[in-house]
Amino acid sequence: MTAQSLITAGIVADGVRRSFGDVHAVRNVTLRAQAGRVTGLVGPNGSGKTTLLLMLGSLLAPDAGTIRIEGVDPVAEPQAARALLGWMPDALGAWGSLTSRETLIVTGRLYGMPKPEASARADALLAEVGLADLAGAPARVLSRGQKQRLGLARALVHDPRVLLLDEPASGLDPQARIDLRRLLRRLAAEGRTVLVSSHILSELEEVVDDAVFLMAGQTVDPARVEAAARRARPWRVRVAGAEPADARGRVAQVLAIPADTVGIDRRDLVVSFDDEDDAARALRALVSADVEVVEFAAAQGTLERAFLDLGEGRPPQAPAPPDATPPGASPAAPGSEGAS
Repeated sequence: MTAQSLITAGIVADGVRRSFGDVHAVRNVTLRAQAGRVTGLVGPNGSGKTTLLLMLGSLLAPDAGTIRIEGVDPVAEPQAARALLGWMPDALGAWGSLTSRETLIVTGRLYGMPKPEASARADALLAEVGLADLAGAPARVLSRGQKQRLGLARALVHDPRVLLLDEPASGLDPQARIDLRRLLRRLAAEGRTVLVSSHILSELEEVVDDAVFLMAGQTVDPARVEAAARRARPWRVRVAGAEPADARGRVAQVLAIPADTVGIDRRDLVVSFDDEDDAARALRALVSADVEVVEFAAAQGTLERAFLDLGEGRPPQAPAPPDATPPGASPAAPGSEGAS
């Protein structure tokens, strides 16, 4: 692998392992996170996401394997790696007696910024994350969502090239989540590498370019990730002016499927289609038959479908049984996640 390919990748991990006594938190992780893209880390609790992020952030040394951050080895050169990295842990974990502004100024000073530069950067970031009105408030009085925004601002203080974000949307209100998505997309557009761990799969679905799945401390086989994107999934169908129970028979008739295969979930009918082409043909058939469809959308995102598939009990690298479609992951790339 050339130095240029390492830089393009942003984050490279090969065969990374980490144990704590008899607990094998990260068993075998290999991933690439590309510069200019947002990569999501997806996996259940205890799958190794946080442990992996700590190793990527030079805060924990792997027992085996290699890591590179824009070509820098965080084990051999931790200070050089940290200059490139913006780390946002799941909890703020800092200086509750300092104000929001003081927190960012102190962080900037720790990165070697002159005080005037750190002060200016603090003011700009507080405005960026919507905390300007709380610049003078002690961090200990902030709500969970406000602490998350301060944690993001702190990760951005030194203008890092690579961002490691652990549950950044946790505790945010709907508007703040929208603002976060816009900010992450802008940061990626500037050529940064953004790696996001989150359990809020609907949020990840809307922001990530690639996804890395971790299960039992191992990255999931890319073939299983791709398979999930092709697997049948449920779609919601809502018909105007009709109760679902009344519309079910008509929809089943038009689609030439048994009525008992059409589910009902509150105001919607639920129908499974093999793929998006199948769903598109069904929508055309319904509209052509004058069924007044007012909503037609996948009931599950690709990430959620893959996450549920991975819960079926097969080891991450094991092939699927002959009669089953192997589970996989997101709309883009395969990946990994660290143990929490």
